[in-house]
Amino acid sequence: MIRVLVVDDQALVRAGFRSILDRQDDIEVVAEAADGAEAIVQVEALHPDVVCMDIRMPNLDGVQATRRLTAAVESPRVLILTTFDLDRYVYDALAAGAAGFLLKDAPPERLVEAVRTIAAGDALLGPSVVRRLVETYVAQPPPGEELPPALAALTDREMDVLRHLAAGRSNAEIGRALYLSEATVKTHVTRVLAKLQLRDRVQAVVLAYETGLVRPGARAPR
Repeated sequence: MIRVLVVDDQALVRAGFRSILDRQDDIEVVAEAADGAEAIVQVEALHPDVVCMDIRMPNLDGVQATRRLTAAVESPRVLILTTFDLDRYVYDALAAGAAGFLLKDAPPERLVEAVRTIAAGDALLGPSVVRRLVETYVAQPPPGEELPPALAALTDREMDVLRHLAAGRSNAEIGRALYLSEATVKTHVTRVLAKLQLRDRVQAVVLAYETGLVRPGARAPR
């Protein structure tokens, strides 16, 4: 059973999300919270698997709450729910450790799919999301600046995999592009995250752009 905490300052929105999720046999909404501060209290008390987190809330917003939650040793997976797909706060939340984000006007089945995806340990970031967020908001190193030493630990194949991750591609898509099995790609992804000391694929995407490994506007690798 996937245990979910719904966080939003609007009671009707929380009720709507609860109604959608509670209809699933494998998902249970264990509590609701009206702001980030209340969410932290609920997480400490109930230990949910997934937190569906609004961004703009009083007292403590979703970005700050996400940062505090993901800093814990055993933290829930955070799914950001937002009205605007180009909201600066969305990128900030992803950089803070959120596992992905979903627009509030998405169909109900998409919310259910997103919760299951996040709970399974994957990230919810499509190519268009990566492109819009990162190209708009990530500051790049000055021209000619060398890549940071951290990336030197990666093999050539792992660098290839990281570039494809930065394009928002799934393991299956990366496998087809690099002529590798999906299991092999998963192994490479695991090694990339371990070597770079990253939580998940979202942080790998952010790092790839922040370090200049991938440049905004550059054609995605094939």
